[in-house]
Amino acid sequence: LGKRGDIVEVADGYGRNYLLPRGLAFLASDGAVDQAGKMRRARDQRDASDREAAQGVATRLVPKVITITAKAGPNALAVLAISEEGGLLNAPDVYMDKIAVGPGYPDNIIDLNKSVKENVEAVAKAKGVDPHEIIVCVLDRPRHEKLIAELRAIGCGIMLIPDGDVAGVIATTNPETTIDIYMGSGGAPEGVLACAALRCVGGQFKGRLLFRNDDEKQRAYKWGITDLDKVYDLKELAKGDCIFAATGVTDGSLLAGVKHLPGDKLTTESVVMRASTGTVRWVKGEHRVERKDA
Repeated sequence: LGKRGDIVEVADGYGRNYLLPRGLAFLASDGAVDQAGKMRRARDQRDASDREAAQGVATRLVPKVITITAKAGPNALAVLAISEEGGLLNAPDVYMDKIAVGPGYPDNIIDLNKSVKENVEAVAKAKGVDPHEIIVCVLDRPRHEKLIAELRAIGCGIMLIPDGDVAGVIATTNPETTIDIYMGSGGAPEGVLACAALRCVGGQFKGRLLFRNDDEKQRAYKWGITDLDKVYDLKELAKGDCIFAATGVTDGSLLAGVKHLPGDKLTTESVVMRASTGTVRWVKGEHRVERKDA
């Protein structure tokens, strides 16, 4: 019908029986009209200030050329997460211990304060299968040798991925990947990005920052983090309305990578999700590379 402060006309029954009893609207008396005008002017001022700030950011971003140098391993993504102000944890560039599952499980089915075996058994019980039927995704890193050994002792399946723990976390939400749990440590900012995606499609996530030295602890204090042992829940890492977008760089479980086709054409595959609506949009693009001598 409109925004706060707007003056609109509605059917008598709708206004009398629905809007007015719920305090969603007021009759347009002289006093109410004056108050509505003040509210609109205040809103317009806020909108103008927000537009000016956004234009300032856009001005700084437009001339920047970003070159990303990385291995051409699977699951490489170009990722963006947006939230309302303060919605995403300002995570320092340190490691984070992570555990994640997809949607459909009881709340708090996973717990970083429990053992690997206890977490696998809890998910298996909720799923109605034996622990050895659970598949856990883990980054293939030397630091995960102990974790992998524990999983093998349980007898569950292990899917080792060379890179891309954002895609690894999101894979728990897609039954076609057959991945039930993501476990292990990886970058803290990547953990926040993955949580923005889970807010859109469902799932659970627990994360705890890991510090290797005093310099990394000081980095956390600089970003306003004082409880260094805190276990973060999904909605503490990404709260409010969130938008997550990703484009595949190399082929992976979530998206196909960039393909260079004859005729100077590139194809891309992207996904855009929003938490408030639960909308997931898959986008396939074809891009023509401009010739330098054209």
